Amino acid sequence: MTKDDQQGTPQTDAAETTGTEQENLKFTRQRGKTVDAEGTELDSSPENDNMAEDAEEAGFPGMDENMFAQVQEMMGKLERVDELEKENADLRGRLGRLAADFESYRTRMGQDVAAAQGQGVAKAAEQLMPVYDDLDRAVTMGSGDPAKLIPGVQAVQNRVLNTFAALGLEATGKEGEAFDPQWHEALQVVDGDADDVIVQVYQVGFRMGDRLVRPARVVVSRKG
Repeated sequence: MTKDDQQGTPQTDAAETTGTEQENLKFTRQRGKTVDAEGTELDSSPENDNMAEDAEEAGFPGMDENMFAQVQEMMGKLERVDELEKENADLRGRLGRLAADFESYRTRMGQDVAAAQGQGVAKAAEQLMPVYDDLDRAVTMGSGDPAKLIPGVQAVQNRVLNTFAALGLEATGKEGEAFDPQWHEALQVVDGDADDVIVQVYQVGFRMGDRLVRPARVVVSRKG
């Protein structure tokens, strides 16, 4: 090896070392900012540095900060979906319990109404039993002496009215009474001395307080 060759080798190694150092010194700090070798400023904010660290810790090394932010947003939405599903399941359970309670209430109310109706029918039948007894006696007496039949029937009629009164029923529609369309039904209008006066009763009506049970069917007069 010549003396020139021996002197050329160190120069080559020095050139390679200089290139490597320049490559390693590609990024430099200027006034707290990171710039590359060409002087272009790079974003080195702590927030982006933290996001990069978070991405590496989450198992996504080298992921872009924007992409990692989108992943975090999606994960937050998935967590919110889980919360909504739990709330929905809770509401469904409460709704099912409410529906079961309402069904039990409706069944119980139906049973109570049926029991009340049965008690009402039994009470009305109990009140009418003496009327049947009076009718039975009137028929027995009338079969031996027909003249006694009418007084017996009248007695039964009075017993029925008393029974209705005990049940809260009041008779309406009598001759000479003023016609009231709320309680009376006019079957015919005839000439008379006054307007709207009942002159004949075809069928007596009944009311229970302010409630009409059956209208009285009557004939009404009208001045000619």
